[in-house]
Amino acid sequence: MRLNEREDILALTGEWKGERYPNGRPRVADDKLEILKTLTQEEIWHPLYFSGYRFQFQGNLRTLHPGKKLYGRAVTCCFMPQRPDVRRDAFGSAAARGWKGDCNQWVIDSLTEGDVVVCDLYDKIFKGTFVGGNLTTAIKARTKTGGAVVWGGVRDVEQMKKIDAQVYFRGVDPTPIRDCQIVSFNGPCRIGEAICLPGDIVIGSENGVLFLPSHMVDFVIENAFKMQARDLYAFPKLEAGIYTTADVDAPVWPLPMLEELIAFLEHDPRGERYRGLDWSLEHRAAQGEEKAVEEVLRRFDIEPLAPGEGVAFL
Repeated sequence: MRLNEREDILALTGEWKGERYPNGRPRVADDKLEILKTLTQEEIWHPLYFSGYRFQFQGNLRTLHPGKKLYGRAVTCCFMPQRPDVRRDAFGSAAARGWKGDCNQWVIDSLTEGDVVVCDLYDKIFKGTFVGGNLTTAIKARTKTGGAVVWGGVRDVEQMKKIDAQVYFRGVDPTPIRDCQIVSFNGPCRIGEAICLPGDIVIGSENGVLFLPSHMVDFVIENAFKMQARDLYAFPKLEAGIYTTADVDAPVWPLPMLEELIAFLEHDPRGERYRGLDWSLEHRAAQGEEKAVEEVLRRFDIEPLAPGEGVAFL
């Protein structure tokens, strides 16, 4: 059984072109993580959804610390019901790598600062308790700011609540983890209806968890900043009655309105954060370039209008 193999991780995350950990897992830069912490979950979700990443969010999870958010780089693992030959294969692979303990301990022992364990335990709660007090302590010690997402159970919650590490889980049971074994370590992982790959950025809020592909981070930040910039400029205009909601919500802004936005960002101190954004696509769309209009509409998840139906931004 191939577990946590560099070649497999490189192939799986081939669209990531940045820094990597020794095992090949993508390492999104700390400064990008800090920016993501300033965005809402919806601002991060939206560009993923219109780009075809439509299964990145999962709700219906309990949290160890209600109200506490979670950010970090995913370390993934998947479990299945126990079968003796598969279990022997997994433990043989672990022994060859010098790993000690049980399957969940192999994963937790690999963690580094800022990591989040993402575990598919196939919604197993009775004898499906991935972590308890001891392993949550280890997660906190190794990751500092990280935590865990478990599509399964936990135990020792009274102990866990004393540890400042956020854990998302499906249920609680006093039994230890039994009758299952790991089948994937840093491979694709399914949490409910969402998919997570190693190195994805995990964003946890009271709504649920969102998995941001590592290679999509820059695009997501740019898109979110553009939406924030539009709102920063347009909301006072709405309040003053200069623009209508139809003006502001139009995916393609008329050229004078777009140019006024860019000038505002350049000269108003509040726009400093958004200076340097590339508005060339929006410019081309405002000038009526068909392909640019189609791309902007796609980014707003709007079907292009058929001939004779009018113009989307008028």
